Amino acid sequence: MRRRLFYFRSEVRAISSPESYKINREIRAREVRLITDTGENTVVSLAAALNMAEEKGLDLVEVSPNADPPVCRIMDFGKFQYQKQRRERQARKMQKVIEVKEIQLHPKTADHHLSFKIRDARRWIEDGMKVRVRIRFRGREIAHSDIGRTRLDRIATELKDIAVIEQMPNMEGNTMLMVLAPAAASESKKKTT
Repeated sequence: MRRRLFYFRSEVRAISSPESYKINREIRAREVRLITDTGENTVVSLAAALNMAEEKGLDLVEVSPNADPPVCRIMDFGKFQYQKQRRERQARKMQKVIEVKEIQLHPKTADHHLSFKIRDARRWIEDGMKVRVRIRFRGREIAHSDIGRTRLDRIATELKDIAVIEQMPNMEGNTMLMVLAPAAASESKKKTT
């Protein structure tokens, strides 16, 4: 018995997004508000605008389709897209991603183990990362949430020389959370606001 293989061709459709522009013959308005490459602003017919763009060897691009009449600009569309991509790439480069590390503890965690976790948190904060400290309560331990709060307070006091509390200890279900941030980063935020 022979097997038949079926192949389905997927259709690719251009999705109309706010950043997609109509160019040249795609524009469907009778008259447009034309902004030339020199900055002149006039209302002309679509045919006249297309002729002006063609004479200059540039494209007619619909910048604001919702205006009455739609606003079009004479520009080199390829150059415009290239510059836009460069600006976006540059913005992504300048963006700083802050990593958040997490420490999970229990109320019965031994002091020796807690000191290891504090040492890890100190290293992460010195590297510029935020640290989320989570104390998870199991079963009847939740009745003694004050033990968890004292653990978090101890961690905060041991790290107060390099960190500040960004989020105070609070209960979320059966866990208690606290977020610590590097002191230098939080001080610069306070100065800007």
